[in-house]
Amino acid sequence: MIPLFKRNNGKLECLICPHYCKLSKGKTGICGVRKNTGEKIELLTYGVISGYSLDPVEKKPLYHFFPGKNILSIGSYGCNMKCDFCQNFHISQNIPENLRSETMPAEIVKSARSAENNIGIAFTYNEPLIWFEFMRDTAIIARNEGLFNVMVSNGYVNSDILNEIIGFIDAFNIDLKAFNNSFYKKLTGAEIEPVKEVLKQIAKSGRHLEITTLIIPGQNDREEEMAHQSEWIAGELGKEVPLHLSRYFPMYKRNEQSTAQKTLDRLFDIASEKLDYVYMGNTHSQKGQNTECPVCRTIVTMRSGYNTRLINLNKEGKCTSCGNQIYKHLIWSS
Repeated sequence: MIPLFKRNNGKLECLICPHYCKLSKGKTGICGVRKNTGEKIELLTYGVISGYSLDPVEKKPLYHFFPGKNILSIGSYGCNMKCDFCQNFHISQNIPENLRSETMPAEIVKSARSAENNIGIAFTYNEPLIWFEFMRDTAIIARNEGLFNVMVSNGYVNSDILNEIIGFIDAFNIDLKAFNNSFYKKLTGAEIEPVKEVLKQIAKSGRHLEITTLIIPGQNDREEEMAHQSEWIAGELGKEVPLHLSRYFPMYKRNEQSTAQKTLDRLFDIASEKLDYVYMGNTHSQKGQNTECPVCRTIVTMRSGYNTRLINLNKEGKCTSCGNQIYKHLIWSS
């Protein structure tokens, strides 16, 4: 079992993420849920559920991992970033004083097995990395029951811990919050380089990977930045890695106006010059919703909201017009 903490000059140092919080007895880390109890760093939220829902897998968002299927989504409290634009701040930045452990891993897996049209479990809503022990225990049981595991994360995790996670998580959606470090330092309290290394580590592992960037006006919406981001993704991760550009709405501590559709459209066009699959979320625009074969431009998936219709595909997930492989993870149900 990989160590999750070590002793350091009379304190306990957490090894989960690059913050390396050094905690005196009774203190908790930046995440708010990992506490030095004297002998160990204890996870305070083991079995504590803040959110629980059967969602379309596209909502994670994952568009290339069993499209059209559902996934049982669960989350807890806390986060190892302090994003002032957090869309789920009520659970990521606010932790109840009285936490009660009520739900055990086997219960979650039992619910997932009986859920309609369900492929597995998604660890999401708040930051799953800081929930490591509960996520690991649940995911291992789920995998033994033939279910798939998904993690929706900010990607701020240490390499050794990620190696463990890759062993029980099948698909990742990682928030690449911007492509400049000043954004990360000022708006999230973290650094970009560890996230970039995590993305490369996941891509190299062969696990399914998709990326989301929330576009915030005046912060990460420069055309040059998106050109650099998409070029880096194509070169370091692969041009087939889907990128989701998500529209920002005022939330938590930020009050900028929501992202203009014309901004999303332009960034979509720039990213599409380098990447095979670019999508837009949180928008009513039909642009950036469907999946096209990057070789012959045949539409292979039509989307309206979270309604997904697979067309022009064979059972192996290949385009029927040209034979190009679109999906590696697909259950054909038409």
